[in-house]
Amino acid sequence: MAITASQVKELRERTGAGMMDCKQALTEADGDMDAAIEWLRKKGLSAAAKRATRQASEGAVFAYVHTNQKIGVLVELNCETDFVARTEGFRNLGAELALQVAAMAPEYVSQQDIPAERIERETQILTELTRNEGKPEQAIPKIVEGRVKKLLSEICLMDQVYVRDEKRKQTIRDLVNEAAANLGENIQVRRFARFNVAEVEGIAEAE
Repeated sequence: MAITASQVKELRERTGAGMMDCKQALTEADGDMDAAIEWLRKKGLSAAAKRATRQASEGAVFAYVHTNQKIGVLVELNCETDFVARTEGFRNLGAELALQVAAMAPEYVSQQDIPAERIERETQILTELTRNEGKPEQAIPKIVEGRVKKLLSEICLMDQVYVRDEKRKQTIRDLVNEAAANLGENIQVRRFARFNVAEVEGIAEAE
């Protein structure tokens, strides 16, 4: 398939790899972004992947309380050095992440944090829903796969669309990767907690 300039640009922003390497990775992966990232990592060409192997043991906790005093958020953001933890760029990122959690109420940091039984349960529910909609039986698996993928992107912070940049469809993962590239360190979202007054299940935390 033809690889577009926008695809190459997106992959470069997410990985920090060179333009030609990104184009080759997308070509090898038939345009699949996740597969292209994996290809770059295996080749050792992803700057983001190289940073991710370094220990992020410093950082800070960021808080956000909505103006109505009904929603509060805590986010732990890690980096490699205390120097970077005190930079304006790092603190701006932490503030934006706290705002994102308040606005979009994710349940997990990333898809790796989702219990297998949760994915299985959602798949079963969406399969039954799709079948009840009268979709052709042979088409159901593909439809369900797309719906599950969409659901997971909505409940995982790193895969959510950044609330301040919906037109570009920039994800929180893109935002974190860009900050890591600018600051030159491995940056990781460790965990978050969201509190909603009078909502018993209003706390979401991911280890």
